[in-house]
Amino acid sequence: MTVALMWEARAAQGRGAELLEWAGARAAELSRKPLRGELLRAPEDRVLVLTWWDAAYDDELPELPEPDAGLVTRAVHRWRFESLGPAGG
Repeated sequence: MTVALMWEARAAQGRGAELLEWAGARAAELSRKPLRGELLRAPEDRVLVLTWWDAAYDDELPELPEPDAGLVTRAVHRWRFESLGPAGG
């Protein structure tokens, strides 16, 4: 089974580039290497990290930590999904 983890945060005012760099560095330091990982950004200094794992849905998987409170505007949002395969096919 493939499990996808999502980690999303919104940077404090003017700190979007710093949060993006922080998240990329933390993703590179995970204790295990995912099947795939992506770092994304969106307006309002939002940063999203997606990782895909060959694991059961409930397996313990390495996740990005919470950034320092001054770097973000709110607590990080996290979601876990089970992959059902390609869309539209």
